[in-house]
Amino acid sequence: MLLCDAYLTPKSLDEAFDLIEAHRGRYRLVAGATDLLPWAREGRAGDVHIPVLIDIARIPHLREGTVSERSVRLGAATPIQRFLDDATLGRAMPAMPRCAIWFADDQLREAATIGGNVVNASPAADGVPPLAAHAAVVELASRKHGRIETRRLPIADFVTGPGKTALAEDEILVAIECAALQGYGGSFEKVGHRRSLVISTVCLAALVKLDDDGRRFDDVRLCLGGIGPVPDRLRDVEQFLKAGLVDAERLERAAEMPVSLVRSRTRQDYRRDVVRGFMLRGLVNAARRAGAEPDLFSAELEAACA
Repeated sequence: MLLCDAYLTPKSLDEAFDLIEAHRGRYRLVAGATDLLPWAREGRAGDVHIPVLIDIARIPHLREGTVSERSVRLGAATPIQRFLDDATLGRAMPAMPRCAIWFADDQLREAATIGGNVVNASPAADGVPPLAAHAAVVELASRKHGRIETRRLPIADFVTGPGKTALAEDEILVAIECAALQGYGGSFEKVGHRRSLVISTVCLAALVKLDDDGRRFDDVRLCLGGIGPVPDRLRDVEQFLKAGLVDAERLERAAEMPVSLVRSRTRQDYRRDVVRGFMLRGLVNAARRAGAEPDLFSAELEAACA
């Protein structure tokens, strides 16, 4: 059971920092709080008493976002649902709409935020692998001597372990910035322990750009989640695929490369099999959406990746 004495909803960053200072040592920041109740329920954390919950999801500054030809800026309180109902955002981040579909249900997607998913730092967090594939940078705010200051970190340096981040005491994640990848094909593959509201056992974000002929890889960005304490950006696989032909032999070799990275505490053999299959399916589907020529994939490969 989760108990709190006060649930506060600041309307600005300054008000949030006022509340942080007033309740230092007694508060917890949330942004939608969709991960908090499952964590606190009996059997996960037992009875939990947090004196003050400060929900920053209603701060307008944290819900603003911009998409340009080159970059995307997301307020940390951007609901996951925006990746499904904002077509411009979906084109700039082509793996995220498919990630969002897997992210619980419609009601939870409206409450859950991209910043909350990142700060929670679960090894099974769905949003982090696509952001890592985009080389995202997080913007963190603090208030010193009455003035709000910010610093920036690559997301790969921000998430440091299961439930652990580089967020300093009394600091707030306010925004996430990444490259806009219009014209890329995107895929998100995921499997978990149940059929609905799935918590990832393995997930893969794949982003692919092809050359003008649609027969060679021009750029590839891959990130695996759920196989270790933090998501793995597969840079060696990316380099292997870049400027190479899009063919079954190359894809099958690429699918084998990250299998050895599985280092989760449980179900390692199962996860290795899933990684191999997800790599193949994710690359085929992303290449297809990037405009790969229809004759590049055999009927057998197409059927295996359906």
